[in-house]
Amino acid sequence: MRPIRSACLAAALAVLAAPLLTGCGDPGGDPDTVKVVYQRSTDNKYRIMDDYLAAVKKEFERTHPGKRLRLMPVQAAENDYATKVQQMMRSPRTAPDLVREDSAVLDSDVTSGYLRPLDDKLAGWRDWPRYLPAAKEPARAEDGRTYGVPDGTDTRGLWFNKELFARAGLPADWQPRTWQDVLDAARTVGHRLPGVIPFHLYTGKGPGEATSMQGFEMLLYGTGKGPGMGPGKDPGKDPLYDPARKKWLTGSRSFRDALAFVRTVYAERLGPDPADALDPNVSTRVGTDWLPSGKLAIALDGNWLPKLWERNGAHPWPRWDRVMGRAAFPTQDGAAPGRVSLSGGWTWAISARSRKADLAWQVIETLQSRRNALDWTVRDGQIAVRDDVAADPVYRSYVPGIDFFTALMPYARHRPALPVYPQVSGAIQEATEAVATGNASVAEAARDYDEALRSFADTAEAGP
Repeated sequence: MRPIRSACLAAALAVLAAPLLTGCGDPGGDPDTVKVVYQRSTDNKYRIMDDYLAAVKKEFERTHPGKRLRLMPVQAAENDYATKVQQMMRSPRTAPDLVREDSAVLDSDVTSGYLRPLDDKLAGWRDWPRYLPAAKEPARAEDGRTYGVPDGTDTRGLWFNKELFARAGLPADWQPRTWQDVLDAARTVGHRLPGVIPFHLYTGKGPGEATSMQGFEMLLYGTGKGPGMGPGKDPGKDPLYDPARKKWLTGSRSFRDALAFVRTVYAERLGPDPADALDPNVSTRVGTDWLPSGKLAIALDGNWLPKLWERNGAHPWPRWDRVMGRAAFPTQDGAAPGRVSLSGGWTWAISARSRKADLAWQVIETLQSRRNALDWTVRDGQIAVRDDVAADPVYRSYVPGIDFFTALMPYARHRPALPVYPQVSGAIQEATEAVATGNASVAEAARDYDEALRSFADTAEAGP
């Protein structure tokens, strides 16, 4: 991997204050070099993307003589990574050619003029029909154009420690039907196994988007009274955003119910200590400490955890498949379809300020060849976004339980990743932190969320 050559750019990445980076590089740069920016985990043991891109770089430079990839990792937490990359893309002097974009911020970056539409490239790419419709959706902006090529998706559910459950007198085939079932199991663990954290739910500002997506929104999207998700079913009312009126919802009973669940977890000491829960690196602790060491009984988390436990993972755990059970997260009162999940994913996008769009697109084609797409999906513990990868025997057997998480895809919802979504997500994080720490009641936190929403978004009263 080549280091960032410009010390000036490296210094600029270390801070967020400067509104425009100047004096670093030159517009366009070397016409034969594609600058690739991606997030590097703050956990120094986690280098899956680095290793994958090093292999892609070698392949691309071999098959494109005279062309080069300049890999530019940004080591930062997810929220900070998005801010730093946006800062880079403001100027032709610092903009990358190719950037790995979280689908949650893609529309915001499109509105800011940072990304180039890819429809002209996709129209002639024979692999694009291989991509599943549900995977393409988050890469399509509000203007109807596609700005990224997804490289994987994910689903979320409940992980539970069967050994701890046995000690607490809970079943090894636990499949909760309602939120109450989840809370009751956590209460049983708390009562019978002192010192064990009963349940982890991402909460507060520290974990960032994890709080919004795989914490709060897993609750929120399970409150609907409509027919619900599932194969061939209408998704019902969206409790966060009304696409028909193009309005964000305030005054929502669903929002208050989800906040009340968060409040119950922390008021009854069913979760970790709030100081630990609000740690920006709590996801690392969940996957590499609390679950493998038996300190945590139940975690609302994603399909990717086993990648940490594999032989070459951040925390090898040979026994994980015998110890850990999986269950779908239930709807609030067991209403059909009885389960809920959220799906997200990352994409490869081309900077609007890149003068090498054609060459950058050739890099995307290399990154997302069938072989490389399979390699990345398996390396990173992803859910496949291509039908040929999903059907591959290597994918179908690469980790125990992948069929369980893949089967949640028909029930999965997507965040309304519109330009103001990052601000909506921040307001959600504020609300959950307020109730988790006891600094606000559910009613107060919901009111503060509504007021914040009105300050930056078009809103409609009386959500579901």
